[in-house]
Amino acid sequence: MENQEWLAQAFETQRPHLQAVGYRLLGSKAEANDAVQEAWLRLHRSDTSNVPNLGGWLTTTVARISLNMLRSRKLHREESLEAFTFESDISSSHVIDPEQEAELSDSIGVALLVILETLTPAERLAFVLHDIFAVPFEEIAPIVERSEVATRQLASRARRRIRGGASVQDAELTANREVVDAFLAASRAGNFEALLALLDPDVVYRTDARVGSEKEIRGAVAVAKQLTRRAQEVQPILVNGSVGIVVAPPGQQLLVSQLTITGGKIAQINVISDPTRLSQLHLSVLSE
Repeated sequence: MENQEWLAQAFETQRPHLQAVGYRLLGSKAEANDAVQEAWLRLHRSDTSNVPNLGGWLTTTVARISLNMLRSRKLHREESLEAFTFESDISSSHVIDPEQEAELSDSIGVALLVILETLTPAERLAFVLHDIFAVPFEEIAPIVERSEVATRQLASRARRRIRGGASVQDAELTANREVVDAFLAASRAGNFEALLALLDPDVVYRTDARVGSEKEIRGAVAVAKQLTRRAQEVQPILVNGSVGIVVAPPGQQLLVSQLTITGGKIAQINVISDPTRLSQLHLSVLSE
């Protein structure tokens, strides 16, 4: 009985970290909770007397469960992407160095979760465990059933896709990023006049058939009213090499917006929510 009580207490100590691992692997709080609960059941049934690092054992278990869940998903299944709310309780053995942390600072959150959806399950697991939680490749390799060298390659491919356009230094890209950042700042502040100043008077806002709003809206005033409704759930992202926006309201449908910017003003916004179309976009994280 005392041993079971000790295991329960140890598990609760690890729970926030395990939830963070599960969420970044699965992109769903509900599924992350399911993975963590399954890990507890396995812990309860297992002989852990010879386990030197219970936290590492639990992390590996949640990763294996999450990988199986990723593999079982139907191709292009539509998912609700929720805003990240878990607090990672990561022990010193999982802390990444300051340089890595700086590189990843713009990756943690909705933008990263959106891009992770485009990776294979093995790529996603290798990147998340190594680059975010600093799990050694030698521990990840058995989970993905690859050699250590092949596992490093998985993470490298994922890293290139995630940060594919992050280092692009282009004057037009920089200028467009400034327009988008100013637009999002004005949206969040509720500065309607500033919004109008950043929209072309004849701006066109189009959505695909899966979005539950008007398919086409024209004019700066009408478009500004439409976009301020989502101001708190939007983030800039690189879409097919150009600055765009990802919209992920908690518990609602994921949207990615492709923007056309001319003369320092947003002239066209094409909103995409269809999973098949989303899977065909090349998305990457924008650097600061």
